[in-house]
Amino acid sequence: MMLRTQIFRRVTIIGVGLMGGSLGLAIKKHSLAQEVVGVSQQQSTLLAAVKCGAIDQAQTDMAQALRNAELVVLATPVETIAKLFPIINPHIRRGCIVTDLGSTKELIVEAAEKHLSNSPFFVGSHPLIGSEKRGVDNARAELFENAQCIMTPTDKSNQVAKEKIKFLWTKIGAKITFLTPKEHDEILGFTSHLPHLLAYGMMETIPDKYLTYASQGLKDTTRIAASSPQMWNEICLANSKNIIKALDESIKNFSSLRKAMINRDQQTIIQHFTKAKEKRDGLAANP
Repeated sequence: MMLRTQIFRRVTIIGVGLMGGSLGLAIKKHSLAQEVVGVSQQQSTLLAAVKCGAIDQAQTDMAQALRNAELVVLATPVETIAKLFPIINPHIRRGCIVTDLGSTKELIVEAAEKHLSNSPFFVGSHPLIGSEKRGVDNARAELFENAQCIMTPTDKSNQVAKEKIKFLWTKIGAKITFLTPKEHDEILGFTSHLPHLLAYGMMETIPDKYLTYASQGLKDTTRIAASSPQMWNEICLANSKNIIKALDESIKNFSSLRKAMINRDQQTIIQHFTKAKEKRDGLAANP
């Protein structure tokens, strides 16, 4: 007998690292599924996921893991998510809902529509939790509480699938925003992907011999440069058009600042800093 809060009998999470493991813990904490199955090619990851309670059953065999699943969550890097659709398609039951946790959406939605026989039951998700930490050892059930989660259904999306995914995220504490895949990638190119590139670029630029004198401001500003280089390589390639646009705007502003400093143009320098401060103050007022 299903509990009243349960919306799925069997949930299969492919990729049980920080994000997938935290989702498993949250689903179990809020009794949203009868069983959570985790899939990974690394036995050590699966053992850790079972030990911390993120999953009920560990699987390396995809067909077995997907058998009778009512929800499949793709919690792997972006490039892997796109490649998973043709692999999972033969093994998912009719009406099985599929979602993902990827940081880009156009590439993923296109791959889902191309490779999933029942593609209307795919609804993209992207919880904006922003952490440089990795691995199921860092997973926690509260990770998504008060986080913004962007959902990217399309005109082809099944309404029941959309509502169930919305209910899932809402029950574990996330705040839902709906965007098209195109809107998502344009916005995240500026608000998430650009900051990571700037953090990486800043750390690469600073001479090693100066790092002994790093201030807390530098540590705070570049925290996200501790993120996985491989993961961010995939994001850059998946959303290159929008990230390049964001980079170009950033370079234009830096060039203007550079010119103003050469010319001792205090008015222009202050204008840049004032505009930035006003935006940042607005951001602080709307956490």
